[in-house]
Formats: sequence, C-alpha cells, structure tokens
Amino acid sequence: MAIFATFVIVPFGLLFLVSGLIINLIQLVLFIFVHPVSRKVYRRINTSVVKLLWLQLIWLVDWWAFIKINLYADAETLELLGKEHALVLSNHRGDMDWLVGWVMAQHSGCLGSTLAIMRNEAKYFPIIGWSMWFSEYIFLEKSWAKDEKILKAGFNQLKDFPTTFWLGLFVEGTRFNQKNLEAAKVYASLKGLPTPRNVLIPRTKLQATSVILHGPDHLFLCLFLGGCNFNSGTSDPIFLIKGHSS
Repeated sequence: MAIFATFVIVPFGLLFLVSGLIINLIQLVLFIFVHPVSRKVYRRINTSVVKLLWLQLIWLVDWWAFIKINLYADAETLELLGKEHALVLSNHRGDMDWLVGWVMAQHSGCLGSTLAIMRNEAKYFPIIGWSMWFSEYIFLEKSWAKDEKILKAGFNQLKDFPTTFWLGLFVEGTRFNQKNLEAAKVYASLKGLPTPRNVLIPRTKLQATSVILHGPDHLFLCLFLGGCNFNSGTSDPIFLIKGHSS
C-alpha cells in the first residue's frame, strides 16, 4: 500500500505544484488588469479559478482517503447552507479540520468563495497562501491595535461580495489536545464555567468578539457554530496522504 500510495501521491504533488503556480499566475494577471477596473468581475472570475485549486485537495478527502464526513445539524441550518453569507466559528481540533470545512463548502456550492480569518504568516505560503491572499482572506497580525482596523476594513470590503461566501474562523485557544483540555478545566473551575469535555474555552478578547460577531450591518445573515471529531482520534495529514480514513 505504501508503494502504491507513493505512485499516486508523487504525481499528484507535481500536478498540484504546477497547476497551483499556473493558477497563482492567472490570479496575478487578474489582480493587475481586472481588479482595478471591476472588483466585482475580478471576484467572480477568481472564485472559479481558485476553486480549481481547492478541488484538488477535496479529491484527497473524497476519492483518495475515502473519508466520510457526517454533518449533524437541524433542518433549518441544512436548508441555509450555501444560500446566505455566513460566519463559521469552529473549535480547532487538529490539522485537518479546515479541509473538512472546505468539503462542506463544496457540497454547499460555495467552495470558491470560502474565506477565513488567519494568521498573517499564512499568506506567504507558496501556492495556497498566495491564492488565499488573492481571494481576500483576512490576515491578522496578532496585535489588537492593528487587527481591529484590519477586521473592520476586511468586513467592509466583503459587503459587496457578488456571490454567497463563508468566512471561517478557528477561535484562538481552541487547539484541542489533552494538555489544553486539562488547562481548560482548571480555567473553567476558576471562572465558574461548565467543565468542558470535548471542546476548549476560547480566550478571544471581548473587543475582538464584538467586532467579529457584529461586523457591518447585515453582512452575516447566518452564524454557524460547530466542531470536528475524528473517529481515529487523530487528524494528522499523513493519514490523508497515505489514503487512510480518519
């Protein structure tokens, strides 16, 4: 199986590298020549272009690792998926939960317009980070004096986004492991909060929470709260590369 995986993953990696750089080049051309003329047209084209890149990663989940994702939600939530601008808040379970979100976005019809609030360093990652920058992801400096302005400016730019989008955020301080869980239990005890068992307690500042949840008037018509749980107990990307389900 390891040899077979190598024969599949190596060509896939080369394909992703070459196609990713081509897509980055297309995005650069669009940003230089189309964006100054019409941001609406630029966004519509870019969502289709970047979707071609993200679909390659979706393939790893759906067709290579045969990972089955079960979504548990009420009927109203299922009905609204992909139909309205949404802020998606999730606890951070591991290195793969963002990809689970992309799979859900693909099945909801808004993969190309999926956005996220991320650390500033991420935009420097070749191919993926560059594509995110061209797609108007919001990158934070981890300094509230700067990030408040960045968040407000980012939200204002999204007010006229031409297609339905999801804006994802993995809340700071929710990277799940046993050590962090024990620390969360101690914190909950000190603050008089319910004792957590499967999630952690976010340490987001009140000001940041207010800006993120409210944003510009009527920008987010939906707020999705959720989290991922992996049956294998791990979300290490190496399992995905080897074609193992989680």
